[in-house]
Amino acid sequence: MRIAVSADHGGFHLKNKIVQLLKELGHEVHDLGTYSDDPVDYPDYARTVSQEILDRKAEKGILICGSGVGACVAANKFPGIRAAICHDTFSAHQGVEDDNVNILCLGARVIGTELAKDIVKVWISAAFSGAERHRLRLAKVDEIEKTYLIK
Repeated sequence: MRIAVSADHGGFHLKNKIVQLLKELGHEVHDLGTYSDDPVDYPDYARTVSQEILDRKAEKGILICGSGVGACVAANKFPGIRAAICHDTFSAHQGVEDDNVNILCLGARVIGTELAKDIVKVWISAAFSGAERHRLRLAKVDEIEKTYLIK
């Protein structure tokens, strides 16, 4: 699987560990930065990962910041992006199975490395169920997105 991964300075160290894990698992990883713990702005990194998915250069994305919140908020501004903060494995697989989440957001200052790795493993192995009720709900989400897009 092609996975775009990015982080701000708060998530830099965890990003490196997640990139390593994904490579060990055999995935094609697009490491989009940041490449140090010097202060940077999370919206810039949310943009790069979201754009990779929208351009179909990656199938999924992972964003890491201090809390996971800022990166998630920024990513969800892009039409077609369904980002979710997951700090437990249930949310990770349920978010994909029911809501077809395409970007996983993690808070490096909220969870530890081993839990983050477990969440990533569960998230990348999950698949959208395609159940009718979930397709109908996602269609409603898409309609909300279309209604409020600035034209």
